[in-house]
Amino acid sequence: MYICIMYSKELLKGTLGVIILKLLEENGKMYGYEICQKVKDISDGKILIKDGSLYPTLHKLLKDGILTTEEVKIGKRIRKYYTLTPKGQGEKKVVVKELEDFIETLNKIVFTDNKTSPAL
Repeated sequence: MYICIMYSKELLKGTLGVIILKLLEENGKMYGYEICQKVKDISDGKILIKDGSLYPTLHKLLKDGILTTEEVKIGKRIRKYYTLTPKGQGEKKVVVKELEDFIETLNKIVFTDNKTSPAL
């Protein structure tokens, strides 16, 4: 799962796919370690993704046709780069909009005073 300095894994659960899709949209192609480092950098170290969470999510996105891979030989190693497919580009828009709507709804529930009518 996630190891996180500030956020509980319960708060982050379900967002890794969205994070990956957004990063790939912005960066074109990325490899696994690069994704982990980018999330760490952007979140100021508040979100650290472990391999045990990242690679199952990447494999599911591959299986669903949302990502594709390209293997590149770097010295004696092969690095696997992930990119969005056309289906993945559409899916990214859907899941980002869904997350945005969820956050707005959560803000209404948690961060506003919901006392709209006086008690009878």
